[in-house]
Parts: sequence; structure tokens; C-alpha cells
Amino acid sequence: MMQKMIIISGLSGSGKSIALQTLEDEGFFCIDNLPLTFIPQFLQEFQHKDRHQKLAIGVDARSFPEDLAESESIFDEIEAFTALSPQILFLETNDDTLIKRYSHTRRRHPLTSSKVSLLEAINKERELLSPLRSRADVTIDTTFLNVHELRALLKARLLESHKSTLAIQIVSFGFRNGIPLDADFVFDARMLTNPHWVPELREYTGLEAPVIEYFAEMQDIQDFYQDILNFITKWLPSFKEGTRSYLTVAIGCTGGKHRSVYLSQKLFDALEKEENVIVKHREITA
Repeated sequence: MMQKMIIISGLSGSGKSIALQTLEDEGFFCIDNLPLTFIPQFLQEFQHKDRHQKLAIGVDARSFPEDLAESESIFDEIEAFTALSPQILFLETNDDTLIKRYSHTRRRHPLTSSKVSLLEAINKERELLSPLRSRADVTIDTTFLNVHELRALLKARLLESHKSTLAIQIVSFGFRNGIPLDADFVFDARMLTNPHWVPELREYTGLEAPVIEYFAEMQDIQDFYQDILNFITKWLPSFKEGTRSYLTVAIGCTGGKHRSVYLSQKLFDALEKEENVIVKHREITA
């Protein structure tokens, strides 16, 4: 009897193959590029296979009908077909990173042609996948993740054996490189005191003593931090009572080097003794 089903999709080049390989290593029966319209029929056969208790299906935009309403109807049929509601994973990546990945690997995007550019193909793919994106239970932005970080994140968010409580990820970032696509809360620190304009502090980061000492004297920084901490700690109990297993808090400034890093690290330090929390400084560790 099937106990767990995961549908994996996302933009081509965002890491779907890595996700399937990770789940296969964890004992899932994995099948890739199954046409969307075939899934209900496949499930009818698969659910009677006693030797396979965990199933992962990879789908891409080529299997989606042009009519978005038809895609919605197929997903309604899939969810109605099985008493075991499938978990949907959607992998996101920003356009610039996808273009770089394709230029480095020399692979063709599945929707490109002599008349369709790579960027046009990416935009078309986003449109075709929008019904699945809106239904996703788990969305992961792979823009700044390496293979090992992606595998660890997949296990933490998808596998019960790797979950102990609500997992919190705190991310510092620079708005000039875009907002993390998987953020649940985004806090904008660009209006706060900026040590970039203090020449002797410019080359340091928010993790280093000169900037930390400088921010300790800045009332706007301390007030903003306290407001974020109060908000997160107030609502954490409600998130823990819900069905979700993770929460991503993103704090951004202009370049992602000083204010966002300091605030994210300080928030992590305040929460780590009581919560299952990790911190990632996107712009200074990517």
C-alpha cells in the first residue's frame, strides 16, 4: 500500500533531477517526465504494487496542456483519485541563473526552438507550470544553492525521518540580486543606518566586530531587530500548531553585506537555543 507520494516539478535547470536522485536514495520509486494526463492511469496500477510504498513523479512543462484550465482539471482528478493526497514540490530559480546554467552546460531548454529564445522559453515554462506552482506544498529557490545544500534542504522539508519540529531558515540577502523566491516573510532593512558610507567600515561584513560594535550604538538597527524578533516569537506557536514543517525568514538590505547579515545573525543567535533554526548569508557565502 502506497504511504507517500511526491510530485516534483519546477523550471528546467532548477534541480529536478537532483531532487529525484535524492528521493531515490531514500527508497522512493521514482519516475521522470511522466505526461500529466497519464498520472491517474499510472496511479491506478501503482497503488496495488505492495513492494513500492513511496512514489515520486517528475513532471515538466512539456507534459502540460496549453489550456491552463485543463491542467487544473487533471490535478483535481489526481487528488480525487487517491485517498493519499500527493505532496507537491516546486523548484524555482531566477532567470539570470537559469540562463547562466544553460550557457555553461550547453544544453537546450526543452521549449526553445529556432523561433523561441531561451528567455522566452523560460517565461513560457513559468506560464505552463503556474497551476502546479499555485498548488505546491513546498517551494525551494535553488538560485544560490549548491548540490549538497539542495539535497540537505530536500531531506529536511520532504522526509519525515529528517523532521523533528518546525524548521526555521533565516536568510540575509541583497535586494540588488533579488528576493529569495521561497521566503515566507521578507523584512526590508534598506532604510536603516548603512555602514557602507563609513569608509573604515565598508570592507567589513555584518559578522565582523567593527560593524557589530557600530550597529550596537544605532538605535534604528536595534529597534528594527527587536520588532522582527517580537513578531517571529509571537507567531511561532501558531506555525508549530499548523501542518507546515518549515518557515523561511528573509532579511534584505541593498547589497546583503552589512545590515541584513547583522540582523539575520542576531536573530539566529536569539532563536537557536529554543528552535530548530539555521542561518544562511546569501551574498557573502554563495
